[in-house]
Amino acid sequence: MSDVMISVEHVFKSVTDSTGTLEILRDIDFRLNRGETAAIVGASGSGKSTLLSIIAGLDTPSSGTVHIDGVNLFALDEDQRAALRADKVGFVFQSFQLLGNLTALENVMLPLELAGRRDARAAAVHMLERVGLGERLGHYPKVLSGGEQQRVALARAFVVKPAVLLADEPTGSLDFATGGRIMELMFELNAEQGTTLVLVTHDRDIASQCQRRVTIEAGRLASAP
Repeated sequence: MSDVMISVEHVFKSVTDSTGTLEILRDIDFRLNRGETAAIVGASGSGKSTLLSIIAGLDTPSSGTVHIDGVNLFALDEDQRAALRADKVGFVFQSFQLLGNLTALENVMLPLELAGRRDARAAAVHMLERVGLGERLGHYPKVLSGGEQQRVALARAFVVKPAVLLADEPTGSLDFATGGRIMELMFELNAEQGTTLVLVTHDRDIASQCQRRVTIEAGRLASAP
């Protein structure tokens, strides 16, 4: 079994409209090993979120490819990519992406139920207790604070024990103190599960806590030590 979990291989991304062609990503190429943590950093508009979407298989490159745990994402059709994400990838978003008509418990149970897990409820309760929300199981997102909603999102992401966790500005809509607590929790859970973590952030302090920094400048890879 290879140590490489994520392999981004000569990825280019461009879009064309009536005004011409916009090059978003140009020859992005790097590898991340199992259990590594990496921050994708760069100025707004540099292509960070597009790169994360391509790593997730949610967007397609113009050329190049991505392997997740040895599987070529873009040799799969959309249904197969969705199945791979369900099996191996967790997501945390700036906007939480919780379902408003489901309680905290139901939001965390959902990916387990979709995977056919019989222990969905028990596993979800355990995970919500782990993130400090054992008393908020029956609450809907609208009555939870931003920090609590992001804790639910963390629980939902980690409850399936993903091989890869992708996070897009996970503290972007939180105040400084709450964001700091969320990141501490994310790194703790990540270490416990040995997940390969890739996060997009503008925050230098958060980036400095990752083992690797992938710097994108005007769509090009400036560094990936």
